[in-house]
Order: sequence, then C-alpha cells, then structure tokens
Amino acid sequence: MIRGCEVPRIYTPEARELTEDTTDGFAAIKFAERGLGLRLFPWQKWLLLHGLEIDPVDPRLYRFRTVIVEMARQNGKTLVMVILALWHLYGKKSRLVIGTAQDLPKAEESWRAAVDMAQSDEELEALISKIKLAHPKVLEVVHPPDGDRKRQKSEYMIASTRPGAGRGFSADLVLLDELRQHKTWENWASVTKTLMARPRAQTWAFSNAGDNTSVVLRYQRALAQRALGWPDGDTDAEVLGELDPEMEAILAGKDLGTGWFEWSSPPGAKRTDMEAVAQANGSLNYTDIVEDCITERALLHALATDPPHVYETECMCRWVAMCDLGPFPEGSWAATSDPDARPASDSVSVVCVEVSVSRQQTVVARAGFNAAGDAIVGVWVDRAGTDWVLPWLESNKDAYKAVVVRSGAGSPVLSLLQEFEEAELPVANWEGKEVGAAHGQMFDRLRDGQIRHLPHPGLDLAATSAAVKPLQAGGWIVDTYKSPSDTCALWAAIGAVWGLSNLPDDNISIYAKEDVLVLERTT
Repeated sequence: MIRGCEVPRIYTPEARELTEDTTDGFAAIKFAERGLGLRLFPWQKWLLLHGLEIDPVDPRLYRFRTVIVEMARQNGKTLVMVILALWHLYGKKSRLVIGTAQDLPKAEESWRAAVDMAQSDEELEALISKIKLAHPKVLEVVHPPDGDRKRQKSEYMIASTRPGAGRGFSADLVLLDELRQHKTWENWASVTKTLMARPRAQTWAFSNAGDNTSVVLRYQRALAQRALGWPDGDTDAEVLGELDPEMEAILAGKDLGTGWFEWSSPPGAKRTDMEAVAQANGSLNYTDIVEDCITERALLHALATDPPHVYETECMCRWVAMCDLGPFPEGSWAATSDPDARPASDSVSVVCVEVSVSRQQTVVARAGFNAAGDAIVGVWVDRAGTDWVLPWLESNKDAYKAVVVRSGAGSPVLSLLQEFEEAELPVANWEGKEVGAAHGQMFDRLRDGQIRHLPHPGLDLAATSAAVKPLQAGGWIVDTYKSPSDTCALWAAIGAVWGLSNLPDDNISIYAKEDVLVLERTT
C-alpha cells in the first residue's frame, strides 16, 4: 500500500540538526498530542519541526518570518493551522493571532475548529474569557498571573478580506488560508505587515497549487524556486524580473528567505503514477492514524471523473497553465510566445497607449511586422501614473509611425487624447466597431500562428485569464471589470496590432521605415 510522503518534494533545507534546542516544533507537537489529544500525520510533525526552526544566529527569533505550505486538497492543512493558533494562545501566550483568507468563510472554518477544540478540553476552556461571534470573530484567552508576570490576554481573531484588513494591529502569528485565491497583493500587504513590530512573529500560508491569476502564490513560489536552484525549471523567472545588484549586495550572506515546503507531483509525472500522487498527498492511506483521511480509492475515483486540469491541480498539487481559459484559442498564447522576436528592419512600428481603470498604471505596447508578415508585439514600457506619457512619447517619436488611442466613451486613456493631438503626435483613433474588429483580428492571428509576442507578466496573465464581453452587433471585447487581473497590457497589445493596419496616412507603407523593436522593462 502506497503511503503519503512525509518529506515534501521541494523544500528549504534545515540550517542545522533539528533538536529541542534548535526548533520549537517539538514543543508544538507535544502540545498537540498531549494537550489536545491529537494524532498527527508524519508530514504534519515534519512540517512543524522545520517551520518552527530557531534562527542559528539569534535564538530569540525564528529562522523563517514566512512559511508557505503547498499540498493537495483534504490532507490536513487546516489542522496544522488550528494547532499553531492554539499553541500560540495557550503554549506561547502570544498576544494576537490573525487568521484570514481570500474567502472569509474559509478563514472562519479554522477559527471555529480552534474554538471547538478549546471548548472541548476542560483546562483550555477554563481560560476562555470571551468568544465573539459577530464580525470580527474573536477567541479571547486570559492567563492568570505567573510570578512577576501580570494577568495576560491572548486573542485569535479573523481579519476581513477587504483592502486594509489587519491594519492597526500587531500580530505574533498570521495564518493565511488558500493563498492561491489571492488575485491581488492588497490583503497580503495589509495583513503580513502586522508582524513588522514583532521580531519573533511568523506568517504561515497554506494552499493548493495555483494558476496564472494566483499572483501572490506564484511570486512567492518563484522566489523559492530561484533560491533552491529552479528544481522545476525557470519558467516563472519573468515574474521576478531581473536581479537588483544593490539588493543582492545588501542581502548577501543573510538567511532571510521564505520557508518553502511543497508536497506536489513532479511536472512530468503521469496522472496514473500513484507514487507521484503520493508526493502531493502527505496523508494518503494513513487510516491507522486517522480513520477519515484521504485514500487511494478516493484519488482513483477523482482520476476517473475529473477533467485532467482539475485532477492535476486538486489532487497532484501541480500548477496547470490556464490554456483553457482566457479569450483566445486554447494553447495559442503559449505557442506564440517568443522572447527573441523582432520586427524586420524595414518595418514601421506602431504604439498603443492604455491606462488602467485606477489610473495607477500606464502601458505602452509596440508592434511591427517580421519578414514573414507576422505581427510582433510586446510591452515597450510599463510605468506608474500618466504624467510621464507625453514627454516619453515625444522623446521617442522617431521610433514609431502612429500612436493608437482608444477614444470611445469610457476609455481610461481618453483624458490623454487632447494632449497628444495638441503635441501633434500621429494619433490613430481606435473606437466604435474597430475595437471589436481588433479583438477578432488578434484572435485570428493567434489561432493561425501569425503573431509573436514578447513575454511580460501582466500581458501574459491577462491573455490567459481575461473575461470577455459580448457586443450587441456581434463579436466581443475584453471585459476590464470582470477579468481577474488588470487587462491594461492586453488592451495595449491588441490596439498596437490593430494600428499596423490602420496608420493615420493610408499612403504610408507598413514597410516604409527602418526600425527595430527594443523593449524597456521598467516598473
């Protein structure tokens, strides 16, 4: 019988031998088994020992300020969260534990489990001073005076998922569930920064594998993969951008990375390979420890009834490219990605300016043709705000033949149109039925392989996840408001490709000027 793997397939190795002097994991395990009466899976014990490793330089601190755990569904990640929360409240007497998730009921699930477990034990229940069921939910524990220590209060509260959640608090432990569901950085930024004034604090985040829209988890995984030498390949390297020499210098020799612990099936393993599946399911077939645990029969049933991408994500904890999502033909975006693509030397270039709805970001995409007549498009520049756009276009006006501006009602870039016209830039107005036609043109080029695009995180994410909005007259456009990520870069790319066939002067040939597309990666 195949058992789930105790040791994750990819993980940050311990800095030294783990003993009772070098990790608090033994104390947490003892609390769980003797204090809470639990029987833990081998992987859960392994994780607590490694995640709670004490810093080798300063024994007052934990080695990791952030611990991220990836594992397939229904393996007992929530129980680890409960153990950590109650151990902090009762064992460490921490002042504040914050639980959150992108889906608030999911965060409340572990909170309720902790409350039930505390109430079921006579000694733990006696220390509970308050249980607040209204939002925000709070479990409050009061510790009696101990020697010179006065009466002390510990709280486990649930933070809202709205922007700014957790601000104003100082936490000792933050628990983030289903990190894959964090589609923006807002909740991560507000909640994790509650630890800044707590030197020994930790964030523990738990998740299954994500997809292209899982911006927080994808970035953190890329950081961990890079630190570990890219064990699964460097396909996500572009998410991180280029290394900053100054940042490398200031961090040199400092062990400040995330503790990454990933139970997952290898990228090339078949779905029928149960040994590989066991690497993603640490609790598999441990019915001698807990009767209700994941079994091989349950996994085989899922294999027989789930679509491949669902089984790989949910049961193998394997990242699946969203080739079946987004507005374009399946697999076409990945198939036409080319970091080395450049227009022919005699092709003109067209740019398209797009502004995000929040007006926090402006993207300029640039397009030209290669010798075979295929469109080449990429994000030329991507910067915050809008004040820089006109000066930048004027200083680079020899590098393009036209500036495409989406000039229909409601377009975020419309406010810049008058500035462009007063500066006598060669504007190509993109409006009305031409917007829908441009989307159809982009679809056709991708389907037929008549386009090449340069990799860019924002563009790639939008192209593989954007929602579409049907038009009354037929056709469709990208739906900016219903898409899970910012579509600004995608709109710019579509507009730039459209502009190649819609130059302001109809008599200008698309091959009339020597030009080379050179991208500038800026943030």
